[in-house]
Amino acid sequence: MSEDSVSIPQWTPTQRELDDLDLLVRGCFEPALTGFVDPTTADEAAPITLQVSPGIAELAGSAGQLDLIDPEGAPLARLTVESTWPAGDESVGLCGPVRQLALNHFGPFRQLHVAPAELHADHDRHTLLAVPVTRPLTTADLGAITAAASRESLTVLLLACVGEGMPDRLSGPALVRATLAASALIGANAQVVAVSAADHGRTTPHRTWRSANEWLLTSVAHAYASHLLMLTDEPQGQLPESVAAIVDQARPPRHKQGVVVFFTGLSGSGKSTLARALVDHVLERGERTVTSLDGDVVRHHLSKGLGFSREDRETNIVRIGFVAAEIARHGGMAICSPIAPFESTRARVKEMVERAGGGFVLIHVSTPLEECERRDRKGLYARARAGEIPDFTGISSPYEEPTNVLKLDTTDRLIAECVHELIDALVADGWLHP
Repeated sequence: MSEDSVSIPQWTPTQRELDDLDLLVRGCFEPALTGFVDPTTADEAAPITLQVSPGIAELAGSAGQLDLIDPEGAPLARLTVESTWPAGDESVGLCGPVRQLALNHFGPFRQLHVAPAELHADHDRHTLLAVPVTRPLTTADLGAITAAASRESLTVLLLACVGEGMPDRLSGPALVRATLAASALIGANAQVVAVSAADHGRTTPHRTWRSANEWLLTSVAHAYASHLLMLTDEPQGQLPESVAAIVDQARPPRHKQGVVVFFTGLSGSGKSTLARALVDHVLERGERTVTSLDGDVVRHHLSKGLGFSREDRETNIVRIGFVAAEIARHGGMAICSPIAPFESTRARVKEMVERAGGGFVLIHVSTPLEECERRDRKGLYARARAGEIPDFTGISSPYEEPTNVLKLDTTDRLIAECVHELIDALVADGWLHP
């Protein structure tokens, strides 16, 4: 039976898995690695895994293949399923080689994502000194790189590692810009290549390595060059002026960074009231753009059609988080006020926001259930206790209280007093001017 006559299922990997896939199809591992592995048997390559849902695993097992697509639905590669492994958390790991279906032409500095084979068409790997770069290079780094290259007359190859979570407190594009500026200080022969090396662990020992990242960066670097220089994790010395200017632009003070202020609490706790008052106050200050993503308003627009099952409620919160993260990505302030009863979903929103480069401020409006019921103008609590509303948070569905966050109990307190406390907290953390 031909491969075209079989219905091949599709799956969108996580960003970390997409980064690993990019390294796999471009031949960026040494020793060579051709596909995703079983971490229990793969030794050093154990971090390079792919996990899917049980349903997709069953379909892929039947078809013998799985097409891996990007978030836009474009096919990237085809996995030949050779085995599976239990990944936990209702996931199944798939193992097998991958074959590229299409090149990814999109993304910042994509022209710098040069495969080892492409680079070696112009540069003998034995003449290259590969330097994995995960942070802006200092004057001390440049001195060490120049000295190492000069000793053996090698050409410097700076590998800007832009995979998810790998750049240290910097976006991938900003790390590339800083690396290009540093390469100009090394000399005209210095080369810069971007690689999708994602964070797989910075501190936990991995086999004989100090960490999974140390193994990954070493493997990728050796795919490009015979010679390797690993820099210290912590920077030594000052940033060169040209590099510092890029870093300063990419790391603005908090009052210029995007931020999401996320209120959580029971229905009737005062979340929406506080959120609206905070929006007004920030607008009156005039120092920030601000967007309100109130639960009821979002329900009418962004999440119209969703019900109130746990799944639909969580989908609603994730949608709010996605929009809030995009607002933060562009330097704005988003103020959200869903009930958001589950810690896992709040953590997911926080991850989305921080991945977009924004700050995340979680505020628990901790007004007790008894007070929330007393305020219940819509009679929702009474209906929930009568069994008319299933899965009602605080009655028939749990509320998981967040810890180590600002808590505000609005019982017998003026809104102005609560907002003043909020503003003080945001000023103290640097998100607003004093």
